[in-house]
Amino acid sequence: MIEHLRRSIAVVVAGALLTAGIGAALPGTAATSAAATPGDGLALTPPMGFNNWNSTHCRAEFNEAMVKGIADIFVEKGLKDAGYQYVNLDDCWALPQRGPDGNLVPDPVRFPNGIKAVADYVHSKGLKFGIYTSAGTRTCDTNGFPGGLGHEQQDADLFASYGVDYLKYDNCNNQGVDARLRYTTMRDALRRTGRPIVYSLCEWGENKPWEWAKDVGQLWRTTGDITDSYHSMLGIAKTNWALADHAGPGHWNDPDMLEVGNGGMTDTEYRSHFNLWAIMAAPLLIGSDLRKATPETFEILSNREVIAVDQDPLGQQGRPIRSVNGTHVFVKPLKNGDKAVLLFNEGEKTERVTTTAAEIGLRQSPGYKVRDLWARTDRHSAGTIAATLPPHGSAMFRVNADRGWAKYPPAVDAGAALQSAYPFAEPGRNASVTTTATNSGKVPALGVKSVLSGPAGWEARPQSADHKGVLRPGESTSTKWTVKVPADAKPGQYRLAVRTTFWPGAETRFHFDVRVPPPAPVANAYVSDLAWLGSDNGWGPIERDTSNGEYEAGDGTPITINGVTYAKGIGAHAPSSVEFYVGGHCTSLAADVGVDDEEEANGSVGFEVWANGTKVADSGVMTTEMPAKPITADITGATVVRLVVNDGGNGISSDHGDWAGVRVICS
Repeated sequence: MIEHLRRSIAVVVAGALLTAGIGAALPGTAATSAAATPGDGLALTPPMGFNNWNSTHCRAEFNEAMVKGIADIFVEKGLKDAGYQYVNLDDCWALPQRGPDGNLVPDPVRFPNGIKAVADYVHSKGLKFGIYTSAGTRTCDTNGFPGGLGHEQQDADLFASYGVDYLKYDNCNNQGVDARLRYTTMRDALRRTGRPIVYSLCEWGENKPWEWAKDVGQLWRTTGDITDSYHSMLGIAKTNWALADHAGPGHWNDPDMLEVGNGGMTDTEYRSHFNLWAIMAAPLLIGSDLRKATPETFEILSNREVIAVDQDPLGQQGRPIRSVNGTHVFVKPLKNGDKAVLLFNEGEKTERVTTTAAEIGLRQSPGYKVRDLWARTDRHSAGTIAATLPPHGSAMFRVNADRGWAKYPPAVDAGAALQSAYPFAEPGRNASVTTTATNSGKVPALGVKSVLSGPAGWEARPQSADHKGVLRPGESTSTKWTVKVPADAKPGQYRLAVRTTFWPGAETRFHFDVRVPPPAPVANAYVSDLAWLGSDNGWGPIERDTSNGEYEAGDGTPITINGVTYAKGIGAHAPSSVEFYVGGHCTSLAADVGVDDEEEANGSVGFEVWANGTKVADSGVMTTEMPAKPITADITGATVVRLVVNDGGNGISSDHGDWAGVRVICS
């Protein structure tokens, strides 16, 4: 909710607000509150719950029935028992104008029984209720409502009368008023209500709230809004994990709500998303419509052992202790002396990631217990903690020194990788896969056998020995496989699974995805007419043949750069990417690039073309005032092409980047 919504209405309005008293203290407030102290006992572990924004924005399905339905599901599906407690409303719950008494007015269509009735229903389920407004003159969405700037005490009193337990306070339309002043003023207003209300500063990290908000609220956003894409999630995680020193009980870094289950990432990526938020002691606010959630989504969100890492009462944010070539080792100390360990592979190929008991800070011991929090298995290790991880994959463990290590089987990790530069499998053709098993235990693993399987119709046959009688400590074994892909396999992702068994009655599993690509173009084509492998976008979906409208698919306008309109192209919002398959059939790409005319000022972006992971063209920085710039790229022999729009180095304000007429020359 950052784009164009945060522009000032007028400097004059800001001056009027300052004149009215917010520059020192608002009418009826004091510059310093004596009603409560920062040590108020709120949010001693990161808040857990739900917020509707990521799944509904301001669409009509955000209403009373949805909110009550989420509360019901929290109870019915065991999410309440797993620790989720807040059911929070976001923007558009109120009408665009205040009532005659100056109070916010609930939207009678969305909430015909009012907000207090909804809060009462949530409370009747043993849950807590949250609400939203902005530290500005209006909230963020164009269909939003008057913000809290200049109305802090009135709105705080109203929220308390509803029975609110949590307030998300956004940053839109803030008129340039000092952030510390705006957020502190609402803090004081909330305290004067006498009701304990968890206070979430949605300040986007613009003024480094981690340096000053510990005594203001219980959590603060460290970044702009997340979107439902792997690259958005990863970028936000990287910003947040660098701020570990500032988090602790009652004051948390907030990398934004969860996207798990919204459909823009794979289950592997969603599991990594959840693992990263848990190791970082981040708030866990579900952002998907649980009424439509898959069993896989509930499995991720309900993992109590991972939740326990997030909620550990010691309250330390985990941090990376080693990051090399896109692989990361995180450690989070736990109150009982255990260490939570997250191994993460952000890259595009399978990697084996390792650490040691010494590196994660455990004392020397004859052996160590390694608890896999997703497989829910206990193993022993001589000191190595390891996992083979697919692209974008992760593994989380709970590790401790254990003199009784011998009662657990040795830690054997399994892995597999497609023997090609990209994880593509052609219909009707054979693919080569190598599986591995490595023993990190203190004793041999006996009778080690690996089995590779795929979906119905896929055949996997070993081309080398698939078993080993004795796998000694520190030893690895591998098997080569031929996988026959069905001739009628449709484009899409398919999961292959490895099951490795060994004595005494133990097993380890590994799965990875291969992709049947769409047909490669065999003639010249516009990229907007091709099937894409994937895309992500800074705000709203990437649009085909229109500009980016920022909200829903199809809400853009004709692509126009410096007065010139284009019938074909791609409308994006930085940071964005589009990836598509050409299979070696194409030789060049061409486009006219620039900032769309729907942004009148401030737009600043760069356009990049990547072929097989190598940058082959770069526009340099393009601004709103510049005409379209032709860009061409040699993509001869490329399997995959990726189009990237970056922010031009100055943030993402007004960064609507157009790939006008973008096309490939193929044969």
